[in-house]
Amino acid sequence: MDLLKRNNVKIYGNGEQAIVCAHGFGCEQSMWQYITPAFAEQYKVIVFDYVGAGGSDLTAYNAEKYNSLDGYKQDLVEVIEYLNLKDVIVFGHSISSMIGMLAAIEKPELFSKLIMIGPSPCYLNMEDGFKGGFERSDVEELLEMMEMNFTGWASYMAPVGMGADAPAHLKADLENVFVSTNPKIAREFAEVTFFSDYRNRLGELTTPTLILQCAEDSIVPAHIGEYLHEHIPNNELAHMEAKGHYPHISHPRETVELIKGFLNGHE
Repeated sequence: MDLLKRNNVKIYGNGEQAIVCAHGFGCEQSMWQYITPAFAEQYKVIVFDYVGAGGSDLTAYNAEKYNSLDGYKQDLVEVIEYLNLKDVIVFGHSISSMIGMLAAIEKPELFSKLIMIGPSPCYLNMEDGFKGGFERSDVEELLEMMEMNFTGWASYMAPVGMGADAPAHLKADLENVFVSTNPKIAREFAEVTFFSDYRNRLGELTTPTLILQCAEDSIVPAHIGEYLHEHIPNNELAHMEAKGHYPHISHPRETVELIKGFLNGHE
């Protein structure tokens, strides 16, 4: 199968070193349009859709393969290897921060840096005292809402995720992206995302990592950035002024500045 078609891969930019942008749950590659132009002169920029999202080949979706993050990790690794890329910088938003981490743990030789935007290793409040932000019952209600009224779920989640201060057109754009996703696949990805727990893998990551933690994020509580900073061996934590879960959309300038500062500081 042609991976470029399967994952709707797009490549642009003038540089030798590659940046690969991995979108979060419910999203697709257009989410990166506000920050990638700032990197296109210096880097080769690759955007793609996970199988089941955006313009990917939906016939390639296999519920068994994608019933854990390993299936999505495989998408990311396969795109990188298909393009014969080395020393890749991964921009991972939300759950793709963990997908990028799993890929870098498995094949560290492929990666040079990892940028985690709004990351969380676990979204649930756990019995051991970890506060991921959601009760299991909250997530079960969310999944039920997706099943019963997908459009209603999208119109509820988009403004919550984007943040109260974000312009109305950005909230509407996000809602349109949510709605355009296959409801069954989106629900399965949501279940994989919100019930995941990768806290026990954080210590295995050796790739230099930037953690971007938003000031007010309805999906990821502020203390999660500190938790990741304490448990990932080689990282820098940046507390953003941006509010919401999509700073690369709502606050692109701040996002670009922090990423460039990290990349330039490690050259």
